[in-house]
Amino acid sequence: MNTQDAVVVVRRPGRDLSARDGLSELLAAYHLRTQAEKGEAAGGVDELPDRYRAELVRPEAVFADDAVLLAFSGATAVGCLVVTAPVDGHCEIKRLWTDPAFRGRGVASDLVGAALTYAADLGVGLVRLSVWEWRTGAIALYERFGFTITESWDDRDRLVCMVHAVKGL
Repeated sequence: MNTQDAVVVVRRPGRDLSARDGLSELLAAYHLRTQAEKGEAAGGVDELPDRYRAELVRPEAVFADDAVLLAFSGATAVGCLVVTAPVDGHCEIKRLWTDPAFRGRGVASDLVGAALTYAADLGVGLVRLSVWEWRTGAIALYERFGFTITESWDDRDRLVCMVHAVKGL
């Protein structure tokens, strides 16, 4: 990979997001793909459920207390991940997405690694996440980082819940 292909991960407080970050476009692709995979395809962002559209329109409000990790190739956002604010000694990873044109380059691994480092810096004891069971590549990625499947805290069918104990990375 030459230097112009290098991907850099930056962390931004959710309240500091702006339209220039590229997060809304990444989240739109994430949510549209997820809805299609669930058999609830949306014809465009206007057809997404309100809670998902809110993330696209006002990410700085929805993720105000969270940290948003963005992967950039040059000035282009090519991946994202949200780390929720700590609650009761844990935080949660949400919205991991890599632009399909940048898959296979370690972007998702860089984002997950940065998220775990950030969680350790926060002093949380546990990072948790949920992932759809058909996203086997994502599950394998999380397992490589030491996440294990645990009893579900979510009642949605086909959702896999995973946890990772944080020990100061």
